[in-house]
Amino acid sequence: MKRRRIWISSPVYYALAVAMLLMAGVSLYWSPVAFVVEATLALAACIMIIIGEKRFKAHIASAVRAAKNVLTVHDYQALESFSIPVVATAEEGDLVWANEAFLQSISGRRDIRGDDIRRYIYPKTLHQVATDKGTNVSIRDREYTVHAVQTIRGYVLYFIDDTYFKEINRQYNEKRPVVALMAFDNREELARDSSGMEDARIASEVEGALTQWAEEMGGFLKKLSGGRFLMLTDEAHIVAAKEKRFEILDKVREIKTQENRRATVSIGVGRGASSLAESEHWARQALDMALGRGGDQVAVKQKDDTYEFFGGLSKGVEKRDKVRTRVIAATLSDHVNASDVVLIMGHKFSDLDSVGAAVGMWSAVTKGLGHEAYIVIDREQSLAKQIISSMEKVAQDRQIFISPWEAIPMITVRSLLIVVDTHSPSFVESPDVLKAVQRVVVIDHHRMMVKHIDNAIVFYHEPYASSASEMVAELVQYISGNCLGRVEAEALMAGIMLDTKSFVLKTGVRTFEASAYLRRRGADTVEVKRLFSNSIDTYKAKSQLVSSAEIYNNCAIACSSEHIPDIRVASAQAADELLSIQGVTASFVLFQIGNSVSISARSLGDVNVQILMEALGGGGHLTMAGAQLENSTLRDARQRLISVLNEQLESATQRDNG
Repeated sequence: MKRRRIWISSPVYYALAVAMLLMAGVSLYWSPVAFVVEATLALAACIMIIIGEKRFKAHIASAVRAAKNVLTVHDYQALESFSIPVVATAEEGDLVWANEAFLQSISGRRDIRGDDIRRYIYPKTLHQVATDKGTNVSIRDREYTVHAVQTIRGYVLYFIDDTYFKEINRQYNEKRPVVALMAFDNREELARDSSGMEDARIASEVEGALTQWAEEMGGFLKKLSGGRFLMLTDEAHIVAAKEKRFEILDKVREIKTQENRRATVSIGVGRGASSLAESEHWARQALDMALGRGGDQVAVKQKDDTYEFFGGLSKGVEKRDKVRTRVIAATLSDHVNASDVVLIMGHKFSDLDSVGAAVGMWSAVTKGLGHEAYIVIDREQSLAKQIISSMEKVAQDRQIFISPWEAIPMITVRSLLIVVDTHSPSFVESPDVLKAVQRVVVIDHHRMMVKHIDNAIVFYHEPYASSASEMVAELVQYISGNCLGRVEAEALMAGIMLDTKSFVLKTGVRTFEASAYLRRRGADTVEVKRLFSNSIDTYKAKSQLVSSAEIYNNCAIACSSEHIPDIRVASAQAADELLSIQGVTASFVLFQIGNSVSISARSLGDVNVQILMEALGGGGHLTMAGAQLENSTLRDARQRLISVLNEQLESATQRDNG
């Protein structure tokens, strides 16, 4: 950058030139030739300084004239006495002139000529300020909005002091009211196993912790019915709570029964709403989202319809109340009876749980309610081909499974679509079928995702259930207890065994009750075991993945870049197998398919793999989740996974130390 700072350094140059002349005079006694040379150089330096200073004064005059033309003032005095701080710069950004207001309020009466304008508009550049419609800058304890106009020879910048107005706006935003709704997640479960005095103590301590937190948040707490609370606070305190990652969750978790069972709460926050009514509505939506993801967490709904989540580290508590199941079964029967055709659909790359739940619902609709029903599935991409083959053998000439292209022509305004084992519109087997059907029922057990099917007439979502097959097995009993045959019962049993890892993970009382019912309906555990059998190639692929795994911070990570048949089955089984290694708390298997990388994630409950996969655009459960990274390589996907692991481990360390 060409800089013009001659007027600042010219006194020094003049002093040096005088010094050179004195030295030349001294050298006259030693050598006349040296005297002539030195005197000539000193005079040449003086002449260059004079010429340069005159040229720069002309440059300043030109810039000032251009500034006066832009400001449309007719004399220099008006420009000088302008009440708003104004500066003129050269094209390169050198300050060439400033009015009295700028010198007094911004530069402290210091000579600013030759300074770089970026000193006053950092981190913006001169070009950015000229193209923006007002740029916010801070200079010492004042705030300005800077406007720039380009002139013939440079720029003119106006510094408008709006510190007061910005402070008022900041205070307005910080004091905007925010509504938060809180739910005592496991109130009924703790009360059921506690004495009256113990139950009262737990409830009192939880309410006391929430009341104290509300006071610290500068708000107040109002107790509602059903173990819920309402809190009113402001934006500034919510921002502070976010920075502390809502430590109230940890404080409530410290409240325990005599059997060391911990209390948990879920919180929904409506932030950035235009009114208190809207904030309360958003808070209810956020609380439903937090409860749908398993509870023990905070969901913050913001103005752009996005959510932020905090917590969600504990395992969900099983709900034993079956009243809702009976109501859902009755409602579902009514909708089926009002339909001309029922389509049942799971998720992409359907597994034993997805297909098992679909088969159970098909049996309830066709055999129990006597209506026409079909299962929409992509056979080539399914991971449960054994169930499909078994069902087709017993169905004889009856068509059960159809492709998405066969389903679309069947759809009418009276058609009903039952989606099982997923609630995400992007994960269903066929998004086209979902869009074409007006009446949709969702049955799923995965933790709630932000982008979910929001137009369902029935949304049966139980994040505490072990599997979709368990939920369907319960529904079938209330629709028609005798509709399941042996093969259908075995399909549902296989789905339960898949998601519980043979009744090891996420298994509750209702899981065994559903399994007992399926056993009574003829499910043979030996035949169910055969549904899990693999080819020798799949077994070799699984063994290869396990043997190539490496341990990173107690997590097993395996990658496969080779084309392996049934890689999805092999990767899921390899992820399960890696959990049996001593010291491994979570496992991740990455494999490449085309331009995308898929990740199968598993844990034993100590690590919430759902949160990890959500950070990569996926989802799932606390112990089982997955993600798919588009346009990625294995190396990039592995690096992104490690970055997410490091962030979560750092957050966990901060929580432990805090």
